[in-house]
Amino acid sequence: MFENLNWWEIGALLLLALLIFGDRLPNVISDGLRMVRNLRNMATNATTDLSRELGTDIKLEDLHPKAFIRKHLLSEEDEQAIRKPVQSLYEDLRKDVTGVQDELKQVAANVDPRSPVATQARETTPAPPVTPVPAPRRQNFDDVT
Repeated sequence: MFENLNWWEIGALLLLALLIFGDRLPNVISDGLRMVRNLRNMATNATTDLSRELGTDIKLEDLHPKAFIRKHLLSEEDEQAIRKPVQSLYEDLRKDVTGVQDELKQVAANVDPRSPVATQARETTPAPPVTPVPAPRRQNFDDVT
């Protein structure tokens, strides 16, 4: 929440709070802390009551709808049946991506002149003979015919 504030801005906010509340600032801070403590206790009590009513141990994170359905309504067999098709697609995709990555690394190693793979390939492959290219004949404009 306050990750974008620097020390000067926090100091300015504290000074502003001191100017607004004056001598009542310690009481306002203690009231705010008491309210946060009461809200935390209310959430804990609600979670405990819900756990007791459902007959299972529920944590606050388990109240997310996806987590709640996965943990309390689906059996492990149902969850595996749902995951199985997606898992096989994931494994196939992972294998394909790994193959492409390996091929790209091989191509990059062959192109890089400093790599040992490219050096070894140059040593084993004979270089093609170099044929000299004749220089173009320059026309001499000094000789007029």
